[in-house]
Amino acid sequence: MKRRRLSAEDRELWDRVAANTERMERSNLEAQRFDPDMGLPVAEPNALRKAKTVIMGKPATTRRAPGNDLLPALPDRLRKAPVQMDQKSFGKLKRGKLTPEGRIDLHGMTLERAHPALTGFIMTAHARGKRLVLVITGKGKQRDEGGPIPVRHGILRHQVPQWLSMQPMASVVLQVAQAHISHGGGGAYYIYLRRQR
Repeated sequence: MKRRRLSAEDRELWDRVAANTERMERSNLEAQRFDPDMGLPVAEPNALRKAKTVIMGKPATTRRAPGNDLLPALPDRLRKAPVQMDQKSFGKLKRGKLTPEGRIDLHGMTLERAHPALTGFIMTAHARGKRLVLVITGKGKQRDEGGPIPVRHGILRHQVPQWLSMQPMASVVLQVAQAHISHGGGGAYYIYLRRQR
């Protein structure tokens, strides 16, 4: 590959940048490296093993990158949610011993189609006096292509519990739980509805 000569304009720009910079000593570059996440210099692991530096009376520790403050995984949130229904019935529900009285399959639907379909299904089931229904979302496909913005795995699976917690469905839904493996496992939800009044 041939080297391209700088134009007069590029050379002038380079000279202006170079005039405002300071030269770094090579010894400083070798002694520390920069943490790409934090943009801060951190000591090399070898230097940490060789010597314990005391800073302000305390031994130096390696600096950990801050963790992301994300919500727990969806199954964990559902597991930790308070039980609103009868404990005995909830135990049967979790073991797959209760049979759903209705079901809707949202597999392959877009968010725009799935939301009204789910709302209509839940409200109709409640109006007909059904107590337990099954909502199948599927587990979702892995679509993250490694871009700078992460893509959520299983968008319907994550969106359905949020929709169920919003009106008008929140007023008729008593409990949401991940389905037993016999009814779809991580790709489906049991929705336990309130009694009609």
